[in-house]
Amino acid sequence: MEITAALVKDLRERTGAGMMECKKALVEAKGDIADAEVILRKRGISMAGKKSGRATRQGLIGSYIHAGGQLGVMVEVNCESDFVARTDDFKELVHDVAMHIAAADPKYLRREEVPAEVLDKEKEIARDRARAEGKPEKIIDRIVEGQLAKFYEAACLLDQPFVKEATLTIDQLVKTKVAKLGENIAIARFTRFKVGDVAAVEAGGENAAAAE
Repeated sequence: MEITAALVKDLRERTGAGMMECKKALVEAKGDIADAEVILRKRGISMAGKKSGRATRQGLIGSYIHAGGQLGVMVEVNCESDFVARTDDFKELVHDVAMHIAAADPKYLRREEVPAEVLDKEKEIARDRARAEGKPEKIIDRIVEGQLAKFYEAACLLDQPFVKEATLTIDQLVKTKVAKLGENIAIARFTRFKVGDVAAVEAGGENAAAAE
């Protein structure tokens, strides 16, 4: 398939990547724009890791109130500069993360925040279930690891599949924005309120960082 200027322009508008990077991705994908977008995304996530150590002292606090006013979220997302914080891409990220938190109800920001006693209880449940199902003892540890991975995916924001695009985790979503905007970006903390709940769910803190 011919790689036309219009095709390159379309991919650039979708991803924000440079013209030459878009053309290379399209050549590699043999003109399939969806495949080329995946190629660029993977490259961007890889590049994002190189920026993860840079300080994030700017950003935005975003909010999301679900229809009916019974559920609300506040989230702080940080970046390196006020310039990036004012961009539409960054504002979109903050809104998407707040909306995702409202829908997916994470209990923690990242794996490291899960209390040891909670993990011990999850491991105990997984082991007892595996033994009750008659699983061989030699594979129980692997079964426990698999169940913990599922627990993290359900409970930790950065491990959760993005509600608008399940092929991306929230961590990967953040990293695509890091690659596009050229700055480190970190979800610092969030609070989720629901009418009738005794206490709001709060996660994250001063040392939180999403782009690890």
